[in-house]
Amino acid sequence: MIRILIADDEPMIRAGVRAVLATDPGLTVVAEAADGHQAVELAQRHRPQVAVLDIRMPGTGGIEAAAEIRRTVPDTGVVMLTTFGEDEYILRALSEGATGFLIKSGEPEELIAGIRAVADGAAYLSPKVAARVVAHLAAGGAGVRAGRRSAARARVEALTARERDVLGFLGSGLSNGQIARRLRLAEGTVKAHVSSILARLGVDNRAAAAVVAHEAGVVPVPPDRLP
Repeated sequence: MIRILIADDEPMIRAGVRAVLATDPGLTVVAEAADGHQAVELAQRHRPQVAVLDIRMPGTGGIEAAAEIRRTVPDTGVVMLTTFGEDEYILRALSEGATGFLIKSGEPEELIAGIRAVADGAAYLSPKVAARVVAHLAAGGAGVRAGRRSAARARVEALTARERDVLGFLGSGLSNGQIARRLRLAEGTVKAHVSSILARLGVDNRAAAAVVAHEAGVVPVPPDRLP
């Protein structure tokens, strides 16, 4: 059973997240917080496997709470809930150790997938968030965009053809099981490919790999058109 903490200053958002998580018998909400300060206290008390934090909350916000939770309860993974237009917050959260990023308006299945990924010690970057991060990083002008694209493509060239296929679907936000079905591979084979991809790209998690996939232009379908 995956134990989860929810933190959002809007009661209706907390209720919505709780209702989505209740559809999965393998997930349980052990605490709810209305701000970042309370989230840190409850995380220290209940030691959940995953803390789901709104980025912007009154008082202590989600980013500050994420940093403190990662410092004092290192076994708790952090998933940030974001809205469009919060690119600078997303980049700050990345630097503070958050390993999951989801759009509030995303599909319920994505929330569950993200929490499960983070609970398993992986990272989950919503494909829509990945696209926003890439756009933000590329905002420095044509020269900067071309440089980042060229560097990403050079890194991807080090992968095998099958690994590039897997990376593209990873960048679209698909789980190992979903990638396996699309490529007609065993899930264990996909998992091995993902481990190799992370090592070859020199990144620590799927979130960072997804960003490289978007920068290199190897994502096979637009994120908002995924089945």
